[in-house]
Amino acid sequence: MTTAIHWFRRDLRLTDNTALNAALAAHDVVIPVYIVSEWRGEHGWTGAARQEFLCGCLASLAKNLEAKGGRLIIRQGSAEVVLKELARETGAEAIYFNRDPDPFGREMETRVARMGIPTHASQDIALHERTEVMTATGTAYRVFTPYARAWAKLEKVAPGRSVGRISTPPTVPTQPLPTLETWVLPRAAKVVEAGEAAARRRLSRFLDGPVFRYAERRDLPVGEGTSRLSQDLRFGTLSIREVYARVMEAGKSRSGADQRGVDVFVNELMWREFYMQVLWHWPEVLEVEFREEYRGMPWVRDALGLERWRTGETGFPIVDAGMRELAATGYMHNRVRMIVAMFLTKDLHMDWRAGEQWFMQRLVDGEIAANNGGWQWSASTGTDAAPYFRIQNPWSQAKRFDPEGEFTKRWVPELREVPGAKLCEPPAPGVRLARGYPLPMVDHHAERDRALEMYRAAKG
Repeated sequence: MTTAIHWFRRDLRLTDNTALNAALAAHDVVIPVYIVSEWRGEHGWTGAARQEFLCGCLASLAKNLEAKGGRLIIRQGSAEVVLKELARETGAEAIYFNRDPDPFGREMETRVARMGIPTHASQDIALHERTEVMTATGTAYRVFTPYARAWAKLEKVAPGRSVGRISTPPTVPTQPLPTLETWVLPRAAKVVEAGEAAARRRLSRFLDGPVFRYAERRDLPVGEGTSRLSQDLRFGTLSIREVYARVMEAGKSRSGADQRGVDVFVNELMWREFYMQVLWHWPEVLEVEFREEYRGMPWVRDALGLERWRTGETGFPIVDAGMRELAATGYMHNRVRMIVAMFLTKDLHMDWRAGEQWFMQRLVDGEIAANNGGWQWSASTGTDAAPYFRIQNPWSQAKRFDPEGEFTKRWVPELREVPGAKLCEPPAPGVRLARGYPLPMVDHHAERDRALEMYRAAKG
């Protein structure tokens, strides 16, 4: 009779869980454990919305494990201390877990591996990771397009099985499932339903039709143009292998626009893995600009301006709508994320790191690699090959993607009686779009010129 620990982290599911399946195949008894973090009150890289979703995922996982004959053991503390103590209590001979792509998770894995208990780390979060997608000379890709071509040629691992039965001793002590009170956090947003079953329903809805319209509708912030699976991939309530396999299967008999929708969605999965690989090879991007010529940019420090951006009081309707959606739901549509990020960095000339951290503290789907990659893309300091003078105009972006103001009016009630066309162009100087709504805090055209000068000077 052999015993092992499965350490749940970003894999909160029983279907196609690589490390969990490996533990079950090799051992008679498996102790599933989730280790709750010890911080309280405030954290630089997470917040109430994401923690609330995590709590829901853990509650769902606990029920699913019970249905299979197991138990989810909850402990709180540092991973190496908790796992060593749990191994001593249970006589566990090995620890299984799925690898984390970010530097913080990797450091934790290193500490656990030093405990002297055999550890088994599995690839699970990405179809291809770390050094799997490399150039012909063995170096990492710095630009997405050639990376994507190489990624597409590699064979993909098929989804694994779901857990049948799991045996966990009833005598192993556990703690209560965490709630927001565990971290002394107030409820901050109305987040989407958590757990594996809810994630599977979202995937099924997407495959029932929206995936085939993805190419034409994904940039529209209203309607069902996106998959809404980002938080499920972030917490692992769905495996990336299953998502990829089912999307590819759905597109098998399709052609034309339908196939284009599938292709564009898979392209987004590639972006996710590209940013994970960038973070693996260049972990310094969490601290500095990927492109060295932009390190030391004279970013503006303006606490009041930053607060207006955070609270959705900039006087730019689509920007404010996005920021208010984020506050209310812990989510923001991806096109709108680009708009608000570029507004902060190129209209207000503020450091992308301030926006990156705010997003991580507010987003349910906050993924360190993708969030960093997106912010550096918007600030023109990252891997993207497009030049620095790509600067989105918030007014023309609204006209293109929210011409009737449906999205904007949903989140900015002060503007509900304003015709959609008026939300897509700057008002006359000194004229408010509606009573109680602020004037635009800057002139976009003037700030665009200022941004161009900043970047020209940085490039020398």
